[in-house]
Amino acid sequence: MDIVIRRARPEEYEAVGEITAQAYLGDGLLDFGESDEYLGELRDVAKRAAADVLVAVLGTGTGERVVGGVTFVPSGGPMAEIAREGEAEIRMLAVAKEARGHGAGEALVRACVDRARATDGCVRVVLSTQRTMHSAHRIYGRLGFTRAPDRDWNPIPDLDDIMLLTYELTL
Repeated sequence: MDIVIRRARPEEYEAVGEITAQAYLGDGLLDFGESDEYLGELRDVAKRAAADVLVAVLGTGTGERVVGGVTFVPSGGPMAEIAREGEAEIRMLAVAKEARGHGAGEALVRACVDRARATDGCVRVVLSTQRTMHSAHRIYGRLGFTRAPDRDWNPIPDLDDIMLLTYELTL
């Protein structure tokens, strides 16, 4: 399966948003399911494009099919949640269910790391993940990311059981 990683095009935003939303819903990652407020954020790729949205594409030309996406937030860029000065952040990594296990997720993460290395002053890449995202954790480990438990955080402090794990990669 040949996967190409490139910047998302505006006409692909809806597809990328739906892939992301369905991945989070299908994997049980949204505590409130279809009524979860975060679902709107996942679908709003135009807003995320203020950072850098990358897509994993299968095929070429008119046969291209978007099968995954990720938001790369360069050092100091919009959409950052946990990045500090000199850090880039990876957010909202998702691959369509039917395309999983073929390297699209890893290719997207590698592309983000490459972009971080090309960003002046960037010394580290950080990301947040849920405890149950075991496949993603394996990708991060293979690529040299390590856990940074001192940076784990809760995006909804009113709910005690939501804790996001932080991983980092020093460049």
